[in-house]
Amino acid sequence: MHADFGIVNIKDMFAIVSIAGQQYKITEGQEIFVHNLNKNEGEKLTFDDVLLVGKDDQTTIGTPLVESASVNVTVLGQQKGDKVIVFKKKRRKGYKVKRGHRQLFTKIKIDSIKS
Repeated sequence: MHADFGIVNIKDMFAIVSIAGQQYKITEGQEIFVHNLNKNEGEKLTFDDVLLVGKDDQTTIGTPLVESASVNVTVLGQQKGDKVIVFKKKRRKGYKVKRGHRQLFTKIKIDSIKS
């Protein structure tokens, strides 16, 4: 039973891209969850904030971005994450607050990586 921990085959093209303020290591055909993008299902997007592109034995590192590199994605839908319980208490004061929070995510599929 081998779990896939994001290990990428060296011969596949991969990139490190900044989406909604976070960096992701992506490959073509991969489906990932990113923070809410407020886009409709089926919409096509292009991200130009590519920090690194790797293919075969070549790796291009941006300073800070790789020139003329982009990532094309398709929005697959919106989803809420798991509930996180926030509980605050001050002892001997009778103060207790219990709140829940569910983060909104957008599921996207990586269509192509252009270097």
